[in-house]
Amino acid sequence: MIVVTGATGQFGRLVVEALLQRGTPASEIVAAVRTPAKAADLAARGVQVREADYERPETLVPAFTGADKLLFVSSNGPEEARISQHGAAVAAAAEAGVGQLIYTSVYDATNSPLGLARVHRDTEARIAATGLPSVLLRNGWYTENYTGSLAGAVERGAVAGAAGEGRIASAARADYAEAAAVVLLSDDQAGKVYELTGDTNWSLGELAAEAARQTGKDVAFANLPAEQYTEILAGVGLPGFLVELLVDADIQVAGGALAGITGDLSGLLGRPTTPLADTVAITLKG
Repeated sequence: MIVVTGATGQFGRLVVEALLQRGTPASEIVAAVRTPAKAADLAARGVQVREADYERPETLVPAFTGADKLLFVSSNGPEEARISQHGAAVAAAAEAGVGQLIYTSVYDATNSPLGLARVHRDTEARIAATGLPSVLLRNGWYTENYTGSLAGAVERGAVAGAAGEGRIASAARADYAEAAAVVLLSDDQAGKVYELTGDTNWSLGELAAEAARQTGKDVAFANLPAEQYTEILAGVGLPGFLVELLVDADIQVAGGALAGITGDLSGLLGRPTTPLADTVAITLKG
């Protein structure tokens, strides 16, 4: 039995779909979710649905019990909250005696200067301390992290950021989800660490240029001081922790933190990762 946490989220749902597409019987998949009602469509297809709320540790052991493999999808939110949530999930996985724990970490977690890497280093250490057979999926950036706001940027005529000429070896979210499904369905994975990146890297200037090419509109990259970028993000109502994460990410991108290309992702997929232009096209079509 395969248990997928966060199965109604953007990433977890894609993993469940990838498992089904690869022929996994729906009855052998558990969608572990905070709000079971949101997984009604999965339940209708025969997927087991169990409540699993990282904020309510008492829900986690029952959700994880019987898992031959557990895909632990990292949570979102402020750093201290995430550390607490992740600690509860890892402890529950150990108590439930899952056969193998697969965790979605971050690219180059051991050495990454990204602020969000602190949570992942802590979680990886907790997983190691349990002694459970485990696999680390160190995901690079989703292209959608930047294209999600691209339509508005096209209307404004500018992609704003603070990443300078820094390059991002991203891939589509679905690429990472499919790779997770491949690992879940493969034998002899315990102990492996995958550094997952796109096959090519790009700059925010190149993202703006691609948007301009596809729309025929003038779109430039506005490289801003970190302080000004912070004010813009806060001004549109983003929560403080997310503003801090996004600005820090751009600063670290400028220093090369997400430029590395490994080939691990395309190796798992058995195909090239999704090009930037394809995700831009999908995004702009709405």
